[in-house]
Amino acid sequence: MTKLTLGKKMNDIINLEISNHIATVTLNRPEKKNALSKDMFNAISLVGENLKCEKSVRVVILTGAGSDFCSGLDTSTFREWATDFEKVRNNLTSRPVGEDANWFQKPCYVWQEIEVPVIAAIKGVAFGGGIQLALAADFRIAQPNSKFSIMESKWGIIPDLGITQNLPKLTRADIAKELIMTGRIFDGNEALNLGLITKVNEDPLEAANEFAKELIGKSPDVLKGAKKLVELSWVAPNGKGLEIESDIQSRIMGFDNNIEAVMATMQNRTAKFK
Repeated sequence: MTKLTLGKKMNDIINLEISNHIATVTLNRPEKKNALSKDMFNAISLVGENLKCEKSVRVVILTGAGSDFCSGLDTSTFREWATDFEKVRNNLTSRPVGEDANWFQKPCYVWQEIEVPVIAAIKGVAFGGGIQLALAADFRIAQPNSKFSIMESKWGIIPDLGITQNLPKLTRADIAKELIMTGRIFDGNEALNLGLITKVNEDPLEAANEFAKELIGKSPDVLKGAKKLVELSWVAPNGKGLEIESDIQSRIMGFDNNIEAVMATMQNRTAKFK
């Protein structure tokens, strides 16, 4: 098992462990229901950036310590921002060179920039920034009685941590508008019916680990290629998806992991991928 060093302060609020090609990222402010402080924003972004460079990682699990996934923005952080809204507005429209996301969006968007599949294991609450973080994963497994809310309307704002990059792929526009405008709370079963989560399970972290073990048995090239295929083609103009398919396939077919998958299938053995 590998544990990356992120700096003491960040290690206190984010745990990262890597074992058997699976990276488990745990938000670690259980006494605050893993609320998003400024330090948490920075730590999540840093962990995601580090994982982009971890070639051994084939699947990421994102979860929260204690009884909850993430309760959203720490109210003390909002009070701090309220002292200088002009600065906050400037930060909203500023992006680092070469980045699509601003500082606020990066903790969620980074999981879509990572090439490998990301699974969110959700218990307790996922409110506001918490549900946006969960939606940024490729898969979401939640307890049936977990609670969700796109809660920003309660505070007189809209969700702005990257929700535009994933919610349109998961549900209808009228449902999205209703959830954003009302900020109402709904449970895991309704989230499943709305298409916002992948499955319900009483022990989402265990289920996420089992799913991750299934995924790492597949070619890493397929995992990365499938994620890219869906992410790009779901919002592509008509016909563009055909080009995306062939472009991704041309970088998989005939290379080592493709050949190994074919040989393992023909020889009825477990594949050994690079």
